[in-house]
Amino acid sequence: MSEAICAPATPLFPSAVAVVRVSGDRLADLLAPLVKLPPARNAALRYLSWNGYREQALVLHFPAPASYTGEDLVEFQLHGNPLLVRRFLEHLGRLGIRLAEPGEFTRRALLNGKQSLLETEALRDLIGATTDQQVCQAQARQGALPAWISETKARIVPWMARAEAAVDYGEEEGIHLDLDSLKQDLINLRQVFHVEQRRAGAARWLRDGIKVALVGRPNAGKSTLFNALAGEDRAIVTEIPGTTRDVLEVRTEWAGLPLTLFDTAGLRETTDTVERLGVERVRAVLEQVDLILHLVPASDTVVDLPILARLTPFEGKVLEVRTMGDLAAGLRLSASGGELVVSASKGDLAALEEGLKSRFLGDLSPDACLGALATARQRVLLEELVLQLELLFHLETGCPPELVASMLQGMWGLFAALTGEDRAESALDQVFSGFCLGK
Repeated sequence: MSEAICAPATPLFPSAVAVVRVSGDRLADLLAPLVKLPPARNAALRYLSWNGYREQALVLHFPAPASYTGEDLVEFQLHGNPLLVRRFLEHLGRLGIRLAEPGEFTRRALLNGKQSLLETEALRDLIGATTDQQVCQAQARQGALPAWISETKARIVPWMARAEAAVDYGEEEGIHLDLDSLKQDLINLRQVFHVEQRRAGAARWLRDGIKVALVGRPNAGKSTLFNALAGEDRAIVTEIPGTTRDVLEVRTEWAGLPLTLFDTAGLRETTDTVERLGVERVRAVLEQVDLILHLVPASDTVVDLPILARLTPFEGKVLEVRTMGDLAAGLRLSASGGELVVSASKGDLAALEEGLKSRFLGDLSPDACLGALATARQRVLLEELVLQLELLFHLETGCPPELVASMLQGMWGLFAALTGEDRAESALDQVFSGFCLGK
């Protein structure tokens, strides 16, 4: 029997309507002193009275198991006064209905078989999405399990049964496991897994976002490019060197990529106290970002060795971009020949778009990543699935059937962990820690 829980499903801000959810067993009895529940899945106007408060509320009742949580669930639509909502929640507590933990409604939905762990993670990502692409990616992972997971599980089930039979009854019944036939039957899974690895690697960046720092000498075009990518004038642009003295940060979606941009002070030796402090802050930014765009005016012919020395510790994530390409004769605005040339003031950024997508998405488009595994937890399990399959294919003919059975059981266990059928508390705690109270 599940204890009743409650939580606001809408933020506690002044608004037209506030929604409070209640879920658990015997809600009709628990709520009887407060309200008579309406018929199932019907909205009814009810007058609530408690401790001197009188409220007119719209009440909906979803009896188990046909509800979000799989339990009896009641929604109260109150007037959106935060104080009124808090007093209402306090009264529910006096009726024996405790305040829910973050994500507890969705956790009960998972435990009651109303959704998989993958759907739960997709819901969390949808709630936290800040760009159009992140919304689309999260929505694509809602609903049924990805087809490749269901198909792979269906493919290995009969082989698990044969391997178990060979282990338990092989000698008595003359049951043998044909390892070569197994490998032939599962050979295409290698390709499937590797495709999903590539998609997951790209989807990670679409989900988590890409942190990009713009660095270079003063007047290298950093603030102009920063504004162009942000889609608004966030940084002051002048011809005076050292205009940007602090680190500016903005989140944006550009060319389908969720970016967190950092515009930094021009890297140079300076006697200006404020500018020097800004330069000193650049290193902390460079340590945390995923990509450093080293901006060099296309007309520059001399290598700036002091700047290169500053960037040497981060060379694995540095991409040189030649800016102001429209002012340099003979340079084409492209990424061909290993030289990435742009003109932010003219809006010519196709080469940068090509360079970023190639670096983080490979040859995949954002749409090709829809439905891919994207969270760190999912990607780790996918890597382990790939390793388990490779270990299976490296088994030699004539090996003990116990080894084959162990490999197949290992794969099955990884799928169970991926979908949430293996409900390890530590994994669930990690997933639900990112939820709000009413979800």
